[in-house]
This record gives sequence, C-alpha cells and structure tokens, in this order.
Amino acid sequence: MKSKIIFLIVFFIGVNSKAQVSGVGINKDNPQQALHLGSQTGTIRVDGLNSTNNTFNGGGVDKTYPVYVDHNGDLTLKTAAYDNSDGDDAFLTAAINGTLTILAADVPNDGYATSEITSFVFTLTRPTIVEIKYSISLEVFQNNLFTIIKDPYARNITNFFTLNTPVLLDTTRRYGASSKCYFNRNDAATNPAAAPDGATGYIYNSGTTYIPLPAGLHTLRFYGTACSGSANRPTFVRFAGGPDSIFIKLY
Repeated sequence: MKSKIIFLIVFFIGVNSKAQVSGVGINKDNPQQALHLGSQTGTIRVDGLNSTNNTFNGGGVDKTYPVYVDHNGDLTLKTAAYDNSDGDDAFLTAAINGTLTILAADVPNDGYATSEITSFVFTLTRPTIVEIKYSISLEVFQNNLFTIIKDPYARNITNFFTLNTPVLLDTTRRYGASSKCYFNRNDAATNPAAAPDGATGYIYNSGTTYIPLPAGLHTLRFYGTACSGSANRPTFVRFAGGPDSIFIKLY
C-alpha cells in the first residue's frame, strides 16, 4: 500500500511539472501562453524602456511612446523605415522626367496635362499596412525658358501616386493627392498697377497615405498634373528641382 501511495505522488508531480513547462503564469494558475499575466489591472514595466535608461523615450508625465519589435524579437522604442531619404534628395532631377508642359496648340484644348515623374519598386515579404509619405518641389513658369507667368489665369498643380500590384487591379486610383494653385496677375494690359515681375522659388506638394498590401512586388509611380483652366494656356512645370523626400514604413 505504501508503494502505491509513493507511485501516485510521483505521478502527480510529473504531470504537474509538464503543465508548468507549457507556460508561466503570473496571477494565473493555468497559463494559456508561454507568459500569461493574470492581473486585470496591472501593467508591465521594463526598466530598459524608461526615460532614464532609453534615449528614445522622451519622458514626461502621462506621455506614451510606441514600442516596436526588431528582427530578434526584442522590444525597442527605436523605429526604422523601409525607405527614408532622411535629408538626401529622393527625386534626382537628372534621373526622372521632371517637367510638364501645356502648349496653346495642344490637342485636346482642355487646359490639362499629366506626366509620370518617377517610380519606386519595393518587395514585401509579408502582408502589412504601408505608410507612404512624400514631399516634392515644383516651379511654375510660362515656358521652358523660365519666363514668369503674367497672364490673369491661375494654374493648379497636383501630385499623387499610384500602386501597381498583382491584386490591386485598379492601378489608376490616386493616393496621397496634394495640390497648389499658382496665380500671378501681372499683365500690364489687365493690371497696370502690378509690379513688373512675380515671385519665383519652390512650392511643395506633400501627401501621406496608409495602404494595406499583400506580400509581393509593388511599384509606386509618382505623377504630376497641371491645369490652366478650360483652355490651353502656356504653362511649364518643373518638378523635383529642390530637396525632395520620400518615406516608406511597414507596420
């Protein structure tokens, strides 16, 4: 009888040990994961992520900061982008189609023109939500001799991008559209009091979009458009002449 009791004790100890190996429970007798926190009101504190020990924690009472997971599975406050121009010029004029022109003789006479500026190709190894930000410079003139516009008509300049993927059949959808309107009523015939010239320099269009995408190869195409109204009024737009930026981040 004594030997049977000892056997049963050993048996239950063995079963209990196997149950504990499957997970660690804190305030939880039956852990369902490798680490299971049973408290309904408690929080988790990691000293390596606090403002004293971590330069990426900005501190401040009642302020919070996002926690990320790196390729090792380590928790970190440091964020990394898939692509970030980070001060470099993302749209080099020499390598892209950086101009757009509207001529009076263009057909149709609708005052509208569009052109693909450049493209980026990137590969995703998993389904994810992609954040895409861009900032692109533009200059508006009457022609490619950089003559300043002096007629009484406004020009609307728009930038946007499209995505070409195996599952997104609608590759004409415009993402991150942003527009600026250029106007310089400086024609002596219609505005004699105007100054002789208008301001020159860079104008910027910027956009941000979040898009759920599947794994695979994706092509990001940037476009520029110009509209001079209901008729073709001479217009020349130069894109990406200044410092431009692009930012792509995976979630």
